Amino acid sequence: MPSQHKSERSVHAKAAVGAVLLVVVELSRAALPTEPFWQSRENQQREPFVSVQLPPDIKVMPTELEGPVFADEKGMTLYVWPQQQLRNGNLGDRRNSGVSTCGDTIYNETSGLMSPYPPGFLLPDLDKRRSCEQLWKPKLAPADAKPIGNWTVIKRKDGRAQWAYDGLPVYSSDRDRKPGDVFGGTSAIIVGEQGAARFPVGPPPDVPPELDVAPFRTGHLLITSKGYSVYSSDADAPNKSNCDSECLKDWAPVAAPQVAKSHGEWRVVERAPGARQWAFRGKPLYTYRHEKRTRSMTGSDLPGWHNVFTQRAYLPPSEFTIQDSRIGQVLADASGKTIYLYHCNDDALDQQSCDHLDSPQQYRLAICGNFDPQVCQQTFPYVKARPGARADSALWTVIDIDPNTGNRARAGQAGSMAVWAYRDRPVYTYGDDEKPGDVNGDNYGEFNGARNGFKAFWLRDDYRDNVMGLSLKDMMRR
Repeated sequence: MPSQHKSERSVHAKAAVGAVLLVVVELSRAALPTEPFWQSRENQQREPFVSVQLPPDIKVMPTELEGPVFADEKGMTLYVWPQQQLRNGNLGDRRNSGVSTCGDTIYNETSGLMSPYPPGFLLPDLDKRRSCEQLWKPKLAPADAKPIGNWTVIKRKDGRAQWAYDGLPVYSSDRDRKPGDVFGGTSAIIVGEQGAARFPVGPPPDVPPELDVAPFRTGHLLITSKGYSVYSSDADAPNKSNCDSECLKDWAPVAAPQVAKSHGEWRVVERAPGARQWAFRGKPLYTYRHEKRTRSMTGSDLPGWHNVFTQRAYLPPSEFTIQDSRIGQVLADASGKTIYLYHCNDDALDQQSCDHLDSPQQYRLAICGNFDPQVCQQTFPYVKARPGARADSALWTVIDIDPNTGNRARAGQAGSMAVWAYRDRPVYTYGDDEKPGDVNGDNYGEFNGARNGFKAFWLRDDYRDNVMGLSLKDMMRR
C-alpha cells in the first residue's frame, strides 16, 4: 500500500507539473505579440525600392527578411562576394576589377588569412568538398550581352560572360532550393569576425536622401542618414502631426527640404508655413531627442511611440517567447530559454560556410563538445518541434536531423529528431542557461562566437547599437 500511495502521488505530481507546463506554453503563445518586432500575415507591406534598369534575364523578387533582391530567370536569389579585410589579407571579388575570384579550384587546406590559425591544415570532408563555382553558380550572360544601367559584363577565365552589378560579379547559391529562398547569405545577421561572407544584392530602397534603411534580424529598420532611429506616434492623424509644444521637447520632426516632393508611400507634411516633415505610409516621422545611440529602440518604450520599419518578417513559431536579458531582449523557446544561432566560415581561400546541415559538422562538434555529439546535445541542445508544428514565417521550418552527425536525416531514419530551423539552419538553447533571460551561451566559440560559435538570437540590443545586422554598404566601408 505505501508503494501504491507513492505511485499515486507521483502520478498526481506529474499531472500537476504537466498542467503547469501547459499553462506556461499557452501563456507563452499569448505573450508573443506582433509588435514591435514582426508583422502579421495579413500585412502585405513590402519595402518600396528604386526602379532600376535590368538585363532581360534578371528580375526583382520580394523576400521576407532581405527585402527586394535581384533574381535570375528562375527566381533564384543573386549574391555578391565583395572583397573583405581579414586578419592577414583580403578575400572576395574586388569591385570593378572585371574578374571573378570564385573559380573551379577545390581547396583542401586552410589559407592562414584568419590568424591565429596558420596555413596548411587539411580541411574536413575533402572527399565531399566542392569548388566555389559549384557552390556559387555564376549568373552567366549571353555572349552578346551589353551593359545596362549598373549591370556590366565580365569575362570568366574560361571565356564565358558573367553579369556583374555595381562592379561585383553575381552568383546564385546551391543553398537556395526554390524561388524566394535567401539561404546563401544575409545582411540581417552579420558578426564581426565571420570571414568573407556573401550577401544578397538588390535595388536600393526608395527612401528620401535624409533617411536610410538598416537590416535587422526582424526586418528593415528606418533610420536617419546619421543612423538614428525614426519613430511614429499613435497620437497623429493620417499625414498630420499632432506633436507640438511639450511633445516637441522630446521629439524632433524629420524635416523634409523645401524641394522635396511626395511620391509613392512618402508624403511631405506641412506643420506650419515653411516647416515641412516627412511622413511614411501616413505616419509623420520623428527622432527621439534623448537617444545617444544609433539604431536604437528606446523611444518605443514610451507609450504610443513605435520604431518604423519599411517591412518586417512574419511571426516565428507560436510557442516561442520574448525574454528580457541583461542587455536587451532575446527570442526564447516556450520555457523561456534563449534561442541561439550557430555561425561558421572555414578558412579556405573560397571561404565556404560551415553552419548548414549539408556542410561539415566537425567545426561545430569541436566547439560544443570536443567532437562528442552527446556532449554537444547537452551543451547546445536542439530546439525540438512539436508534431505538425508550423510558423507564419517562411524563415522558420521544421527539419529532421540525425543528432549524432548533425546532418540532415534520411526519410524514415531511426533516431532522427524534428527540430526548429531558422533560414534552414537548426537553432539551439544553452545547457547552462538556468532561467528565462539568461544568455550565458552568447559569444560561445572562436572570436567571441563569430568565426565559429554561437550567438543569442537578439531582438533588441541597445547597449551594442543593435549592430548584428550590417548592410552591404556598411561592409564596404570597413
